[in-house]
Amino acid sequence: MAWRADLKLDYTLESQRTVARYLHQGPLRILQSLYPEGDQICHNVLVHPPGGLVGGDTLDIQVNVAEGAHALVSTPSATRFYKSGGQAALQQVTATLAPGARLEWLPLEAIAYNDCEATNRAIFNLAPTSELMAWDVTALGLPSSDMAFTKGHFQQHLEIPGVWLERGNLRGDDTRWLNSPLGLAGQKCLASLVFATGNNIEPQRAAQALEAAREVLEAHPLRLQAGVTCAHPQVIVLRVMSPLVEPSMDLLKKVWAVWRHTLWALPSTPPRIWSV
Repeated sequence: MAWRADLKLDYTLESQRTVARYLHQGPLRILQSLYPEGDQICHNVLVHPPGGLVGGDTLDIQVNVAEGAHALVSTPSATRFYKSGGQAALQQVTATLAPGARLEWLPLEAIAYNDCEATNRAIFNLAPTSELMAWDVTALGLPSSDMAFTKGHFQQHLEIPGVWLERGNLRGDDTRWLNSPLGLAGQKCLASLVFATGNNIEPQRAAQALEAAREVLEAHPLRLQAGVTCAHPQVIVLRVMSPLVEPSMDLLKKVWAVWRHTLWALPSTPPRIWSV
């Protein structure tokens, strides 16, 4: 029996405090709002108690960030797309940012188990003067447990309508693409970190963000498997591949921290769930 879960999450700025309110149907909700950085930035953890999706399951997450509000959303564990049995599973996130809003979308990785049929889709609608930091981390199988991704299909989709579209169709039996040096070269984790705005990024600001990220890359073990570029006037993107999730996640967290400081003059205050 397929499960559907829906979550509508709204952030508003009230008396200089970002307040989260939500409605949910099915096993999907947020935990208590936390304010480790003060009232203006609301931290939330999004929880899906079943822990994974099988064929036919759908998670639909709607996030609205009102003018001037700042939200940071993470997850306590990976999103697992299990063997499907023929039907497709879908996780869809649609976030809408009002003018002057900020969103940090920082979930843990999505794992494509062998023989899954799955789509992991995230769409971010950015109004002028809104800003976004978001990452997408995909793990193919569980290499440390000898559970390879050799069958099935996983689609990774990251979109800013009218501005940016990144879509990867990964098939477990496409050994040429998975193993070729012109493809994934045998790497089992691929990840992107995006900074995007509703307007063109001021050139000096973009240059500062690129320089800060490249300084992190130069000192990181994955420096030859990662790169950062401003491929669109509204988007800066860091891409990385690695044999396991942990090295890529380490790099993303370090660049996220320096971007927070460089672009927003904020300290790198990580979600509490990262240290649990």
